[in-house]
Amino acid sequence: MAGATATAGASPMAMPADQPMDRRKLIAFFAMVFGMFMSILDIQIVSASLAEIQAGLSAGSDEVAWVQTSYLIAEVIMIPLSGTLARIMSTRILFSMCAAGFTLSSILCATATNIDQMIVYRAIQGFIGGGMIPSVFAAAFTIFPPSKRSIVSPIIGLVATLAPTIGPTVGGYLSNSFSWHWLFLVNVIPGIIVTAVTFTLIDFDKPQPQLMKKFDWWGLASMAVFLGALEYVLEEGNNKDWFSDEKIVVGAVLVAVGAVVFFWRAFKVEFPIVDLRAFSNANFAFGSLFSFIMGVGLYGLTYLYPLYLGRIRHYDSLMIGETMFVSGIAMFVSAPLVGRLSSSVDLRILMAVGFGAFAMGTYLMTGITADWDFYELLLPQILRGFGMMMCMVPISNIALGTLAPQRIQGASGLFNLTRNLGGAVGLAIINTALTQRSDEHYARLSEHVNYGNPAAMSWLESVGANYNSLGLDGSAVALQKISGIITQQAWLLSFMDVFYILTGLFGSLVFFVFLIAKPARPAGAGGGGH
Repeated sequence: MAGATATAGASPMAMPADQPMDRRKLIAFFAMVFGMFMSILDIQIVSASLAEIQAGLSAGSDEVAWVQTSYLIAEVIMIPLSGTLARIMSTRILFSMCAAGFTLSSILCATATNIDQMIVYRAIQGFIGGGMIPSVFAAAFTIFPPSKRSIVSPIIGLVATLAPTIGPTVGGYLSNSFSWHWLFLVNVIPGIIVTAVTFTLIDFDKPQPQLMKKFDWWGLASMAVFLGALEYVLEEGNNKDWFSDEKIVVGAVLVAVGAVVFFWRAFKVEFPIVDLRAFSNANFAFGSLFSFIMGVGLYGLTYLYPLYLGRIRHYDSLMIGETMFVSGIAMFVSAPLVGRLSSSVDLRILMAVGFGAFAMGTYLMTGITADWDFYELLLPQILRGFGMMMCMVPISNIALGTLAPQRIQGASGLFNLTRNLGGAVGLAIINTALTQRSDEHYARLSEHVNYGNPAAMSWLESVGANYNSLGLDGSAVALQKISGIITQQAWLLSFMDVFYILTGLFGSLVFFVFLIAKPARPAGAGGGGH
């Protein structure tokens, strides 16, 4: 990338390694980073507060889940599209419009009076917000010289992993201290500032409006159908018992049809909606694969911890957020260390250490009991946060660090898409495993509660006698209580099973990272970046 310059109507500028940073570009970049933070944060900010939103909008339990699902479906469509839009409109126009639209849609979400309005407004918010995420990655690898990557990469890696991790914490605090409306109103003032700063200061590239004549509308439609239906099937499949539900079957058919048309158009038309040729770069292909797997861990554990704390420990949203905050602190503390090491240590070694730490954290969770609290979860969360940062920075450097400047805008969208799809696939597998394994464990444990088990009979008689003395049906109450105990134990055993699966997945990656070629330092890195 060293020595590349941008001309009018050209691709983003790549700065020579020895050129000092422009202060305007720095301010613009950090404004973009904050915009990305808001967009990623809003994926999970509602996760710990869905009960409050459900009560406030008088929604059903199935309906309120769409507050998160609609955001994810819309966002996953916009993320790969943003590279094409940035080339047509320029990064300045696209990002400032997305920041403004995200702010306005946040206001709409806060003023929703029923669940239907909320779902529509969240879809708009997710679609517009998705345009801000890849632009930050593209800017980081085009406006900064390679020697600055050891500083810039940890920043965007920290934001990309920290935002979803602390989402439940921020959401729980806001909904408990104020009301669920502030989950969205908190975006307004920062959104206005980000819009103003980015519109005023971004000057990384020039618009290419002539590309609009070649815009592949069929490619856009097929991509929307493919990714939107895929996200729906993955999000709703377990709740609807997968292919026994007609809507899931229809969704799967749409995925297949949309995928065929999308990939056909991607390789056929002159100006495809997504440039898949970036995958011809081996580093980008491997980096995207590892990003997909990191999505499984990032979003999977952000889901599993609150589920355990809510279902087993009966924590409210604020208590869940306070417990989850440990991983965020670990990420924040380890980011400078990772940045320093990334300029002097083989990136594969950093990834191996990160995957190893992550596997160790999930392995510790396989001993989980119903009594585990903040202190028992402390070390696993520290290992999780440290492992995330040790992996995320090298992965983004490997994936995007050796691409030609004109490829980075489109490639950054694909790179971020793989992380989100990894999260969606991971959540679908985790949910299915939890449901199936808890049913199996419940059936197996229930077999021991019978007349041939003296200990079980003695417990039922003892508990039943206590309630008989209160004038209640002691036998019925005792059966209800032992059913609750069996259910809790079945869920705990299913949590253990899932943590064993995650341990095996990330433990195996410690060895797989060394199957890729050692990442080469780009020209002009000066020993400072990759």
